[in-house]
Amino acid sequence: MPDADAIPQEEQNRPDVSGPEETATTPYADKDQAEETEAPALHPDYAQISRLLESLLFVAGEPAPIERLASALEQSIEDIELALLMLAESLQDRGIRLQRHHDTVQLVTMPEAADVIEIYLGLDLTSKLSRAALETLAIIAYRQPITRPQIEAIRGVSSDGVIRTLLHRGLVQEIGRMETAGRPMLFGTTPDFLNYFGISSLEELPPLEDEDMAALSERIEMMQAGEDEETADDESGLD
Repeated sequence: MPDADAIPQEEQNRPDVSGPEETATTPYADKDQAEETEAPALHPDYAQISRLLESLLFVAGEPAPIERLASALEQSIEDIELALLMLAESLQDRGIRLQRHHDTVQLVTMPEAADVIEIYLGLDLTSKLSRAALETLAIIAYRQPITRPQIEAIRGVSSDGVIRTLLHRGLVQEIGRMETAGRPMLFGTTPDFLNYFGISSLEELPPLEDEDMAALSERIEMMQAGEDEETADDESGLD
């Protein structure tokens, strides 16, 4: 150890300016620590989403799929559903309504305006359907998707002409084929069906009495059983 007397006097009197020992840090330490503290989740602005939905539906020329609306607004299906409920409620005191048909929605005029719209446009929007057409339309509405043979099994008469009329009026549409022998066409109602009866969704249809629904189901089951027997007979005849 060097002798203190050997150290020059000016070195002994020099103040210590080194300061306290510093702790080594990295330039990302503060950033990493900040990332560990998660920011609170932000709730969607449903009022703004509702307004944007109204704008999209206003320019849409046909019923808009909810999935497509969600994609356009970069929102989840659940958030779009909530915003649609908000929009429907806000429209109750206005001249338009939010109409839903399965997984599509659109803006329509309120049912109470049908008469003045008919006069203004010079249209006959309320032309009456025949009893047979109304009966067939009711069967399709409550039992959709349903095939022509099933409709005829319930009515007991041929329904080709009536179904063509309903298709021409845009009240029913072909929505697929049943995966059975012959793959018969399946029919269902359209958004124009809702407009015709002044309702916003199929859920607003008046409930069918239990005995009526049971009778419809029984007739369809009897018809299907008869078709199965005919198919079995045809197959046995080929053996």
